Amino acid sequence: MESRIDRIKKHLHSSSYKLTPQREATVRVLLENEEDHLSAEDVYLLVKDKSPEIGLATVYRTLELLTELKIVDKINFGDGVSRYDLRQEGAAHFHHHLVCIECGAVDEIQDDLLEDVEAIVERDWNFIIKDHRLTFHGICHRCHDKTKEETAK
Repeated sequence: MESRIDRIKKHLHSSSYKLTPQREATVRVLLENEEDHLSAEDVYLLVKDKSPEIGLATVYRTLELLTELKIVDKINFGDGVSRYDLRQEGAAHFHHHLVCIECGAVDEIQDDLLEDVEAIVERDWNFIIKDHRLTFHGICHRCHDKTKEETAK
């Protein structure tokens, strides 16, 4: 984790920002909960446990800065809540998500499934793609398996 924080610190510094203690507390919470898709309020509550002096507005500003610098991706799964996800280091694009419409689980796909589509869009529409997001909504394997078990009884 420390090496990742150091790289984030260098990224901030190269963009003329500092890794203040408040920003570091926010980054640490994101790193510690990397598997989750936390809202700003979720991040704030976790930061507040460690650093009670940090306010919600500071967490919001930090998340927006990290999003602007492409350290964090701001995502919305259609429920009206913005969530924050650390961008994978060295990733050319944001990863994809599978959102279960029954239990709300969010699974990630790290593979870039849209390389061919990007090439077509860039060629046929003369459009330079900088990033993309893909979210599938459906029924996760856990809910599907549970339904099969209940049907079998």
